[in-house]
Amino acid sequence: MLPSDLSEWFQLSLRTANRSTFFMLWNTFLAIIPFALSLWLFRGRASSASRSSIMRLSWWVGLCTFVAFLPNAPYVMTDIIHLVRFIREGAPLWTVVLVLIPQYLIFILVGVEAYVASLINLGHYLRRHGRRQWIRPAELTLHALCAIGIYLGRFPRFNSWDIVTGPHRVAVYLVKALLTPESLAVMVVTAVIITAVYWPMKQVTLAIMLYARSANKTAL
Repeated sequence: MLPSDLSEWFQLSLRTANRSTFFMLWNTFLAIIPFALSLWLFRGRASSASRSSIMRLSWWVGLCTFVAFLPNAPYVMTDIIHLVRFIREGAPLWTVVLVLIPQYLIFILVGVEAYVASLINLGHYLRRHGRRQWIRPAELTLHALCAIGIYLGRFPRFNSWDIVTGPHRVAVYLVKALLTPESLAVMVVTAVIITAVYWPMKQVTLAIMLYARSANKTAL
């Protein structure tokens, strides 16, 4: 049952939800970065720019940045551990059901959709340049790289920019992790989960895009 004092319950729920607000906003911002880059790289002017050496260099720098930040999008799925922590700490049932679960579902959905949309944009780019056969290998490769990035972010707490500010430290830790069966198993399971979530979400997103496109044509 809801507490007899709804005002007290509301204030408690608000305080509990606010405990997640900062990291949710920050992680959502990081998840949107690769999506924004994908729009520029794969659908914007950069995707059809001239073949000057400067533009090629800027595109490749952008691509490397895209890959470095991409794990931040599916990373939000691991933040479910905070919801579990709140439940273990004894958060009221109705706070969990009516506040925390919807809050986390929206947060995770935004991050996962940013990831899916980013790869759809990549697929659009490859298809437009006659590289349709590369789409599936590129997606699977990025799933694997994101699994590695999620591991590095969740456990040793590396950030995307550590690749530039401390590449040697990241490389040493990664080599050790890849040679440790437990760490490697976590990465493999993470890659499988990303793949399992990505495929249905991709189909739903493409269906929505197709419906919106057909609706626009009908309106015109």
